[in-house]
Amino acid sequence: MPELKSLPFTRIVATPMALDATIWPAEALAFRAANDEVLLLASSLPTIADPHAIILPDSGFVGVWLSAEALQAIFEQHCEWALPATRPVFVQGAVAGIAAKLWLEAERGLLIVPAAYGHDFAERTGLA
Repeated sequence: MPELKSLPFTRIVATPMALDATIWPAEALAFRAANDEVLLLASSLPTIADPHAIILPDSGFVGVWLSAEALQAIFEQHCEWALPATRPVFVQGAVAGIAAKLWLEAERGLLIVPAAYGHDFAERTGLA
């Protein structure tokens, strides 16, 4: 079974207009966690058109890539909301009683939880 691993995010907080205008690196996964915040998984950083932007490494998350079938099984057992059918999409909500973030693609998804809750999440969902 796949296991949760540390994710090397960069947290970017900037004006919504600056984030909307940003051209993200081609290989990047840029998750809009809030109107003024992006969690970025990328090997390089883009230019942000906000002189007051906050750009910091954030090692506070763990995650695992799972097949669409494995994600569906976790959701059927541990979640009160359904996975969105439209993909790709970034969503946030409680999974197994823990705040989670998900990046969903057609055939797989990245399940992300705060590192402090990683062990509990893995035990609750069978990812341990």
